[in-house]
Amino acid sequence: MIWPSMMKFILGDIAITRAALRTIPAEEIYRGIDRHVCGDWGVVNESERAQNEFSLRHGFRLLSVYETGEGVKFQVTTDARRTKTTVLLPHETIETINQ
Repeated sequence: MIWPSMMKFILGDIAITRAALRTIPAEEIYRGIDRHVCGDWGVVNESERAQNEFSLRHGFRLLSVYETGEGVKFQVTTDARRTKTTVLLPHETIETINQ
C-alpha cells in the first residue's frame, strides 16, 4: 500500500491502453504505478534516471519502465502538468493513443 507521504508527485487521471490491459496482469500494473509515483523508475538506464529526477524537480514528463514476471516490458508515463498518467507497452506512443 502506498501512503500519501510516500508519493513524490500527483498522478492525475490514469489511463491504461487496451494492449497493456490484454498483456500485463492487473496486479503488475498496480505495482508499476505504485513504484512510479514513489520515484522508483524501474529498469531505466542512469541517463534516464537522472532525467526523471531533473523532471521531477522542474516539472517535465516522467517515464518509468518495468518488466513483468514473464519478462514483458511496459512503461508508465506522467505528463509534465501531472494531469495524466498512462500505462502502455513500449511499441505504443502517447501520440497514437490520444488519436
